[in-house]
Amino acid sequence: MKKDELLKVLAEEADVKKVEAEKVLNAFVDTLLDEVKKGEKFAVAGLGTFSVAERAAREGVNPKTGEKIHIAASKNVKFKAAKKLKEAVN
Repeated sequence: MKKDELLKVLAEEADVKKVEAEKVLNAFVDTLLDEVKKGEKFAVAGLGTFSVAERAAREGVNPKTGEKIHIAASKNVKFKAAKKLKEAVN
């Protein structure tokens, strides 16, 4: 499902205009991004939890040349699905 399709469904379900649904969706995404940027967890009941996972610097191997390379430390977003979402998929 693409964003436009999601907005249409949200507008119909909430009985609001598509423009209003887009404002709410954008506010949700902005809030999620702000919290994750700060390193905070962002939990949505029935959906799951977004959090930041840190990866340490490490040595890797270039598969083409076999040459050892340094891989810098980084942060990644981690998502843990809620029980309700897991059950819906299974």
